[in-house]
Amino acid sequence: MQRAFLEFLLIAGLSAASAHAADLLQVYRDALANDAAYASARATRDAGLESLPQGLAQILPSISATAFTQYNVVNIDVRGPQPDERREGNSNGYTVTLTQPLFNWQNFQVYKEAGFKAAQAEAVFGQAAQDLIVRAAQAYFDVLASQDSLAFIQAQKVAISEQLAQAKRNFEVGTATITDTHEAQARFDLATSQEIASQGDLEIKKRALQQIIGKYPERLEPLKPSIELNPPRPDAMEEWANVAASQGYPVLGQEAALEVALREIERTRSGHLPTLNLVGSSGSTLASISATGISNVGTDSITRIIGLQLALPLYSGGNVSSLVRQAVANREKAQQDLENSRRVAALAARQAYLGVTNGRAQVRALEAALVSTRSALDSNKLGYEVGVRINIDVLNAQQQVFSTLRDLSRARYDTILNGLRLKAAAGTLGEADIGEVNLLLGSN
Repeated sequence: MQRAFLEFLLIAGLSAASAHAADLLQVYRDALANDAAYASARATRDAGLESLPQGLAQILPSISATAFTQYNVVNIDVRGPQPDERREGNSNGYTVTLTQPLFNWQNFQVYKEAGFKAAQAEAVFGQAAQDLIVRAAQAYFDVLASQDSLAFIQAQKVAISEQLAQAKRNFEVGTATITDTHEAQARFDLATSQEIASQGDLEIKKRALQQIIGKYPERLEPLKPSIELNPPRPDAMEEWANVAASQGYPVLGQEAALEVALREIERTRSGHLPTLNLVGSSGSTLASISATGISNVGTDSITRIIGLQLALPLYSGGNVSSLVRQAVANREKAQQDLENSRRVAALAARQAYLGVTNGRAQVRALEAALVSTRSALDSNKLGYEVGVRINIDVLNAQQQVFSTLRDLSRARYDTILNGLRLKAAAGTLGEADIGEVNLLLGSN
């Protein structure tokens, strides 16, 4: 009777959130819409993509226009018998100038560099998208784990209270000592303290999820009571490590950063090279200046110019050579950062792979342990009733059952999360993977 009641309490506690509960897919979509870190990454990506038109602008023609109007007063002092003169009037004009770079190695390298900067921005944003899935899933399962822990503690309190009541009855009839009552009361008080702490932890975990999805999670869909955790596909650790080291988003970002560093060397070296531009301009000037006593006669002039401008740098105080050495050092840094990112990505993939495979084994072991601990609890209860076990043995057996339940719950969540981390390390994590995990949720 007690076993059936406890199992009912646990199932009710773990599945109470199912009615009108948000599942992992809904939480992820809320995170897409409301997570500030992801929105920041998206804006950073958009800003980074602007390097493409900016780089293209370096090799396209530029057109500028100027206009002016001015009032002129000219006083002429004549040395001799002629009288002094005063001339005044308006001058108006405009000029339109077109400049087309014909040879500018620096601008050409900026144009090539822009493509790699855009690729780097896309890689950083891609990693942010992977991180969002993992963060949302981590916060989701942290809430479920905290809910499980609270439910287990509350069920344990019920079991301890019944054991406490039985110890009091046995003491009253003289079949047990007061020690049994004190031990049960101590365990009950400890469980009460743990319940308070667990309630606080659950609120903290829900607030952490709220930070990501932008709203307070009232209810979340729990894991189904019985689930099958699949192995990674492919089930080979080194294959995952190789994929992560070659196409993980941090690696792709560092590869783009290395290409940018290579173009920076060429760009700075171009400071020693000449530049050649095609320049054309067209302008008009209208002048209306009259001398004293002479009628005003305006003049119009139209100017059209086309030509080549060659600029040859001769000496800049060693600045260009210093910039080249700096760019070479930055290239070496980028190369080492790339190698480090490959190793980090491979390590992350191996850790996540082992987390999945070991987690599946741990889940199976804990499921077997749960059967054993429940059998041990039943045996201790029977032994206590016939006098071959004492109350503390029953309490310890109860504690072992609930500890195993808690560890099994956490192992399942960690295994699922490591599966998501494994795909994130390889750069393949997406909404479809969230959908697969979502199939594991539900009260039935």
